[in-house]
Amino acid sequence: MEARACLKYARISPRKVSIVLDLIRNKPVDLAMAILRHTPKAACEDLQKLLRSAMANAENNHNMDVSRLYVAQCYVSPGPILKRIRPSAHGRAFRVLKRTSHVTLVLKEKE
Repeated sequence: MEARACLKYARISPRKVSIVLDLIRNKPVDLAMAILRHTPKAACEDLQKLLRSAMANAENNHNMDVSRLYVAQCYVSPGPILKRIRPSAHGRAFRVLKRTSHVTLVLKEKE
């Protein structure tokens, strides 16, 4: 039995999100929430909401015990890239890539 939550089209680079996901993988949910709360990274705020959502899904949809949950899987994949243009000297234009992420969090219960 597993509970999952997905965050689509987050406006943050997948590379930045994966750094934080590596910190919480295979940790109990209360420890993972504490890590996210005290890590000074931009992705932490969105991941806290995602973790809370996955915990609520586990409790309400699957009748799992929240105290026995742990982060079984967490991964990020790149979403669509917003392409913008930044003016430069001599009439040139440089492309700015604003990357997006799709984050998935899977919680399981310890036996």
